Order: sequence, then structure tokens, then C-alpha cells
Amino acid sequence: MHFNSPRIVLLVLMVATGLASCSNVPENNDPVIGIWARTEAPEGSSHQTTLREEWIFNDVYLGRYHRYEDQNITIQTDFTWSLIKNVYTIEYPGLDRAPEQVTMHRNSDGITLETLAGEVLAERE
Repeated sequence: MHFNSPRIVLLVLMVATGLASCSNVPENNDPVIGIWARTEAPEGSSHQTTLREEWIFNDVYLGRYHRYEDQNITIQTDFTWSLIKNVYTIEYPGLDRAPEQVTMHRNSDGITLETLAGEVLAERE
């Protein structure tokens, strides 16, 4: 093998340029990253259906949403999230569900995500 070959030199230059142009992805350590959930058990019904919703936020502004009815997954989809001025917006592409805007609140019981109307959407697990 001859290392003065123009092909080898070109390949080395291409690899070096590719490595030099790589940029680091900024670290996202937002406190919303993790698992959030809400569980409801209807009262006064002969059939007690337990409803659980779960949001799993990751560090690249994406997440996974699950809805369980009596421990059976009825909805499983991805979502996107963003943060502007302490308001998180959760959007569900491909799902007929309106975007949700929430804020994070800390209290003696833990941390919650609350709608702008003050209703608890989910609690941190």
C-alpha cells in the first residue's frame, strides 16, 4: 500500500474535516427531565376503572406519553416539549390532543406540573 496516493490523502483530509466540524450537543439538565404521572380512580362507579397517565421527558426536548386503563396501555405516543419563560409546552404530534401548557411547582408534598389554570397535570415520580 502506498501512502502518498492522492486517494489516501483525500480520505485523510475528509475524515479530519468531518471530525473538526463536529459540535458538542449542549447538555440539558432541565428539572422537568424524568417521569411524571397522574392516577385517577373514579368514585361511585360499579366498575372501578383506574386511569393512569405518564409522561417521560428526555433531554432532547422529546418524550413518551402513556395512558393506562386498568393497567392496559390505551395510548402510547411521542411528544415534544419546550420551555419559554417558565412555561412548558407539551405537544402531541399525530394525536388528536391539544397542546398543554404547564408550570412546575414545589410544595411540601413534592413537585407538580400544573396547568395555567392551576390544575395539577402530573406529579414527579
